[in-house]
Amino acid sequence: AAENKEEDPLTWYNARNRLYDLINIAHPFTGIHITEKGLDILEEYVAQVREVIGYDIPLAIDHVGHIGLEDCIKFARRMEKYSLAWLEDLLPWQLTDQYAILRRSTTTPICTGEDIYLKENFKPLLESGGVSVIHPDLLSSGGILENKKIGDMAQDYGVAMAVHMAESPIACMAAVHSIAATENFLALETHAVDIPWWDDLVIGLPKPLVKDGYIEVPDKPGLGIDDLNDELMAQHVHPDYPGMWEPTDEWDKVYSYDRLWS
Repeated sequence: AAENKEEDPLTWYNARNRLYDLINIAHPFTGIHITEKGLDILEEYVAQVREVIGYDIPLAIDHVGHIGLEDCIKFARRMEKYSLAWLEDLLPWQLTDQYAILRRSTTTPICTGEDIYLKENFKPLLESGGVSVIHPDLLSSGGILENKKIGDMAQDYGVAMAVHMAESPIACMAAVHSIAATENFLALETHAVDIPWWDDLVIGLPKPLVKDGYIEVPDKPGLGIDDLNDELMAQHVHPDYPGMWEPTDEWDKVYSYDRLWS
């Protein structure tokens, strides 16, 4: 019944609100702890991956779960022997003091930043020494120039910048141009390596766009993209919203996923 808003609106809204509340409980307030057995299991995952890829390929960890500072420290210390590139988003980014404690409690590099908007909001983390790597996303950090300013500021604190990117080739190329002008750039995240049609969403870029782990920076005007492939985009839109550029006024009445931390 909770799946059908029209037939049973009260049950539907109550179920939705419970889910909304659940996913919005910040890490320090969940009461979730990792046992020693749990740490053993998590460590075994990492050990197996490291054994397969060796130490020539960097390995980072994200999506650890909503656990408190003390458990983050225990987990980070378990990971030290595997020489990780970083541990990402262990805590909400706003908890600057906790990040500073976490980083000082482990030799595993600590990373956060994909949910942070504007340069000024990265500064407390950098000033506190709470991060080893910052991780902005151009779509949430403020754009091409703002992202470069964030990277330049991090460089002054001796902190590297990786860039989060889980979007289309358009956002990808915006990120490429920004980080190509940033000295402390470390790596660009991408989620599209297993999507065969991702490169074809735009026209005018080399294919494959990512080759041997690298992207060629184009020297054409703008982002280096000639046009959008509207025909291909139309094949991959959500079935409930089949149009490409029509207004979406109905979304004004729908609750959004507006959590400001990962």
